[in-house]
Amino acid sequence: MRSTGSAGHGPRRGAIRHRRTFSALALMGVCLLTLATARTAGGEPAVDTGFSIPFSGAPGYERLAPTQLTSPGQLNAPLGQQTADEIAGQIGLDRADVLSEQQYQDLVTGGGVGGNSDAAEVIVACARILTNTNDRPLYSDVDGRNTPSVLASYGLYVNPDGLLESPANADAPTRQVNSLLAPGGFVGTWLRNNGATHTLVALYESAYTVQAAYGFAAQQISGAAQLVTNTEGGVSAEVGMSMAPPLWIVNFALLYILQPSLAAAMPAYWAPIPPAVADAVRSSPTGQVPFRDYASYFQ
Repeated sequence: MRSTGSAGHGPRRGAIRHRRTFSALALMGVCLLTLATARTAGGEPAVDTGFSIPFSGAPGYERLAPTQLTSPGQLNAPLGQQTADEIAGQIGLDRADVLSEQQYQDLVTGGGVGGNSDAAEVIVACARILTNTNDRPLYSDVDGRNTPSVLASYGLYVNPDGLLESPANADAPTRQVNSLLAPGGFVGTWLRNNGATHTLVALYESAYTVQAAYGFAAQQISGAAQLVTNTEGGVSAEVGMSMAPPLWIVNFALLYILQPSLAAAMPAYWAPIPPAVADAVRSSPTGQVPFRDYASYFQ
């Protein structure tokens, strides 16, 4: 669902500011029954967009995530800042929760109290992967050539070695960052030590917490491929895990508190992965395939 205030986007009504107390137990996603019966955001009924639990996320928030594109011009199109700010408000975040420019620069360069350059590198790589929309290509080594790719709407990306994979693949920085985000992990510790406790509290009290539980559950049952099946109107399609509602909202919340402009660069719509590509990714024991073999499907 998208805000009616932005041209080219469908309505994003029905979810309101909804804060929850942080719970490590919820973040571990240990009780699918609890997930399946979770209270909807603002009491709003769930919307059937073709994703099933846990891939649909918490009822009431699903409508805030990207819908399937309906025209070629929507492919890999970014949200835009107005829509991003409106979504942030509906998941319980606002500009006051965002890191200052200095805090952001310190975090992504390994600075500040307890800064870590390796962790910073992972965080920066995540932002690049999740905002791989129009005018923000990723570059990879494909047969010895520095090759650009833009695939965010498909929930796929090409890693530096030229392998096509889901951002939730075990190899991806966007999956490896989970250890940094875990309770007691690097990110929370850094925020507390660098004057950003309010940002951490806001994040935990937002939709991030409940959606992270759904996302964790979804990742645990999706094998190496980390793809999601969407079935709507009797038609099934595959898309990468990063475009499933709970993971998309979790990533949106994280990017928004870093810099709202990053969240604004996330994909506004999801696109079905070409069937031959989805079959190949699912058949791969690592969930990765050479981009050179499948690049033509995305042209």
